Amino acid sequence: MNKECIRRLNAADTDFDDRLNQLLAWESVADQQVEATVADILQQVRTRGDAAVIEYTNRFDRRTMQSAADFTLSAADLSAALERIPAAERAALEAAAARVRDYHQHQRQESWQYREADGTVLGQQITPMERVGIYVPGGKASYPSSVLMNAIPAKVAGVDTVTMVVPAPDGQLNDLVLAAAAIAGVDQLYTIGGAQAVAALAYGTASVARVDKIVGPGNIFVAAAKRAVFGQVAIDMIAGPSEILVICDGDTAPDWIAMDLLSQAEHDQQAQAILLSPDAGFLNAVSVSLEKLLAELPRREIAAQSLAERGVLIQVGSIEEAIALSNRIAPEHLEVSVAEPERYLAQIRHAGAIFLGRHTAEALGDYCAGPNHVLPTSGTARFSSPLGVYDFQKRSSIIHCSPAGADHLGRVAATLARGEGLDAHARSAEYRVVDDQS
Repeated sequence: MNKECIRRLNAADTDFDDRLNQLLAWESVADQQVEATVADILQQVRTRGDAAVIEYTNRFDRRTMQSAADFTLSAADLSAALERIPAAERAALEAAAARVRDYHQHQRQESWQYREADGTVLGQQITPMERVGIYVPGGKASYPSSVLMNAIPAKVAGVDTVTMVVPAPDGQLNDLVLAAAAIAGVDQLYTIGGAQAVAALAYGTASVARVDKIVGPGNIFVAAAKRAVFGQVAIDMIAGPSEILVICDGDTAPDWIAMDLLSQAEHDQQAQAILLSPDAGFLNAVSVSLEKLLAELPRREIAAQSLAERGVLIQVGSIEEAIALSNRIAPEHLEVSVAEPERYLAQIRHAGAIFLGRHTAEALGDYCAGPNHVLPTSGTARFSSPLGVYDFQKRSSIIHCSPAGADHLGRVAATLARGEGLDAHARSAEYRVVDDQS
């Protein structure tokens, strides 16, 4: 019998914790040479603007651009792509967009205020960002779903201008990506990528207006650039490889679970697929299914490397133990493929997206279920959330003191300010205090 294509662990083994930690370890952007290259690109674009963007894009994407007009697409270009794609693909994009838009409408936050007894008004004003930049991979990795997931929440939030950048290696563009941009309501589109595109969005050029936030996935150079410009602009996250963790009681079809694992393993060699089950026989069956189904995949070499290097089937003592282990891992995608999955939902603390029940494949969330597929990875679900409308809205505090409120708060503030040695603070507050000392 051939060696299994994926390793096996048992949570009861004495060395389990060490082996699991080694398996989960992943460093994000830490390559000094990459960071040095990116720093130079950012500086060149910051000082030379469009000229540097054109120079780097011609070099890295094998283009022959002469001016910004060569990397700018119009609304008519996007509409033309929408007309060119097959009717079935257009219908699928529109159906997915409608579901994503409907889901995110529920996330809108509204301004609020309340009035205290003395007439002082406190509250919070919610306003959308003015400009947001969306990075979408191009070339071999063309993801129209990423366009929908990044642009639609921004538009639902009320962002004034959504600017999209997408590289076009050798001048090639994907019509599905352009059509998705048309459907999602992208306002501006530039066919540039890499660190130079991130720099143009962050600093602005003569042709590309500076944005307030940059979102969307990219390669290691894009990730390094996003990290470097954070502070100049906001960013969504530094995403790691895709992950799926499946908890199964052993009663779901092994082929279903195996293909769910493969759906993430085929992303790239560093993607991670994990299955937890108390049923050893089921783990055996899934291992057999993986070998069988892997041979059928066009991207089998990528998926096979992912499974061999980062995948694992883990036997646990119970579903409750599986959930506790999942909370420790904090996966990007969590499938709970068990009977009555709702009974376990309250126990789940850390996961980017939770897929309940035997019929809920993670792949549905990638495309058309409605919730966002931009999710925290590498354990960051412990403190991070999916991309959403709230990422494109800002909150401003509102304070409107009545005379009585200013009198009361001024006395409190002055006392605290003098305790901190800040006399001007104290006197500023006291100017609004009623002078009742005699």
